[in-house]
Amino acid sequence: MSELRKMRIEEPVRLDAERLVALYAELGQVGAERVIALAMEDIALHLVAVKQAAQETRREVFDRGLEEIILLAGQVGMASLVRVARDLKICAERRDRISQEAVLARLLRIGDRSLTAVWDIADMRG
Repeated sequence: MSELRKMRIEEPVRLDAERLVALYAELGQVGAERVIALAMEDIALHLVAVKQAAQETRREVFDRGLEEIILLAGQVGMASLVRVARDLKICAERRDRISQEAVLARLLRIGDRSLTAVWDIADMRG
């Protein structure tokens, strides 16, 4: 008999700390925290929308969600999330379903960890 194991993937996320510092310098603490909170809410919603659009093969919603993730994540310094969203976009453009599913799973993992990491940094500042 064979034994099944669930593989647990833990990949560190990269944040652009300089981008976060610039946000705080430009907008002040209250303004930066408001922008970060709104961006994070939107990113979380777009991650769900992209996942659902991929399952339902709704390409327009999928593409729009990825563009929003790239834009918002870039604004708040989520460098890893931007990179993985761009990778997913390339897989979709190439119509490589197997790679797309793998990179989508990675996007969701990195998205979750990036959101947590940014909140942790924001909590340390406040």
